[in-house]
Amino acid sequence: LLKAKGDLDGAEPLCRRALEIKEAALGPDHPHTGTSVGNLAQLLKAKGDLDGAEPLCRRALEIKEAALGPDHPHTGTSVGNLAQLLKAKGDLDGAEPLYRRALEIREAAHGPDHPDTGQSVNNLAGLLKAKGDLDGAEPLYRRALAIKVAVNGPDHRNTGKKALAVAGVLEKMGRSKEAAELRATYTVAIEAANEGK
Repeated sequence: LLKAKGDLDGAEPLCRRALEIKEAALGPDHPHTGTSVGNLAQLLKAKGDLDGAEPLCRRALEIKEAALGPDHPHTGTSVGNLAQLLKAKGDLDGAEPLYRRALEIREAAHGPDHPDTGQSVNNLAGLLKAKGDLDGAEPLYRRALAIKVAVNGPDHRNTGKKALAVAGVLEKMGRSKEAAELRATYTVAIEAANEGK
């Protein structure tokens, strides 16, 4: 609750206490302990303590892999969390295989068109864009957009966000006409996305 309210400093000792309780009650290698480790890592990341968060992200992943297996959806979440942390630290090359692995896990667990799979597709697209690989990012952004359309419809604000991502990549690639056509196709969704900012 404190984290959700923006009181990250107030939330940290509570996260640490929750982790201590889980470790004492369930042991250091239980999946619920891994969740508490991951929660603390995410809190530290939100506070800007990326170096403090990284070993916790790695530990959460190790726990989930050992307890649930390398292909479990919860393991995939931990893989994705570590990828996001490495991207935030500027380690794009270290993040890429993790983003790809998270996507593979979600595709296997949920199928190619599930919203969680779409989020992993979008995350990988964002990483490739950050690395300057626009040719690699474009089809992934288009796929994420197609999933959003299927899940939310063509006029939803989240669809608009994905349409803007595709259009932005097209612009950077010098394909302004295609970007304009895409924006025209998703005008209602883009307006909803812009209103929600």
